Amino acid sequence: MARRALGPASLAVVQAVGSVLPVRPVRVGVSGGADSLALAAALAHHDPAPGAEALVVDHGLWPGSAEHSRRVAERVTALGLPTQVVRVEVDPTGAGLEAAARRARHSALWSAPPLSGRPVEEVWLAHSLDDQAESVLLGLARGSGTRSLAGMAVRRPERTTGVLPGAEVVRPLLGLRRSLLREACDQWGIEVWDDPANSDPRFLRSAVRATAVPALVSVFGDAVVESLARTAALARADADALDALAGEVAGDVIDGDLLVVDRMPGLPDALRSRVVRGWLDAAGCPEVAQRHVAAVLALVDEWHGQGPLHLPGGVRVERRGGALRATGGTAPVAASGPLG
Repeated sequence: MARRALGPASLAVVQAVGSVLPVRPVRVGVSGGADSLALAAALAHHDPAPGAEALVVDHGLWPGSAEHSRRVAERVTALGLPTQVVRVEVDPTGAGLEAAARRARHSALWSAPPLSGRPVEEVWLAHSLDDQAESVLLGLARGSGTRSLAGMAVRRPERTTGVLPGAEVVRPLLGLRRSLLREACDQWGIEVWDDPANSDPRFLRSAVRATAVPALVSVFGDAVVESLARTAALARADADALDALAGEVAGDVIDGDLLVVDRMPGLPDALRSRVVRGWLDAAGCPEVAQRHVAAVLALVDEWHGQGPLHLPGGVRVERRGGALRATGGTAPVAASGPLG
């Protein structure tokens, strides 16, 4: 793509990308929307090192998706990033269509053979400050606690089996508004596509975007979006500190693969729940929810001979004497939630 003079919006995107510019192979997920196209254009502007590429995921959920994905790939290639299209199968059984599509997309971003032949070490996603605000609202609605309110991180380690050690998910645009990213595409002269799923009320995040956020803006003003994102930053700092404290005490509570019951009393609830969550995660229980943690803590605090718990991932937790044992799980396959 021939370089154009940068306008204020496109300059802001280029600067955001420049602050996290990779020196290792990176793959950008591109849907054809303004957010991901702005991210791809900004990365291409920096003439990234070999190994930078883009991937368009065809979920196959609507007629013409293959042709649409092909056109998006051509658009991104014209920006200067090698691009491929990967078709995935979305199985909504047990998870719902929205979650299943997200998991299929995430898996493809890490597992598709790289065009350069160099293993992908960073996957870049184009979540914006508006996406962060929506994540906070979803966390509030679910009653999921501080970590859920913390939303998404600019960088987080990737846990998918088979990726290189140190691989990360990166969100360079998390501090920028969605409207600015669209303006950047206009300044670059990039044609964008508005995914109808983003306004489909059948999908929870889309419903929050279409109804909950506008309702809050009508009451508090547009600055409420930035306030929600600021809440995420504050909650993340608190959650990180509590996680660190839980990590320090976990060694006193966990003995090999056992959770020792009589070492749990006296721990603050915030640390107890985190110790249990980490223990379940290490045992291979995917998508540990608060109800799973509460069920395990009931085996600690309300033991009266009840039978074992059967948790996601085939994990079985039972109490024998003064300890809990988790069996049957596998190593975590992929990160859960909104890929935070």
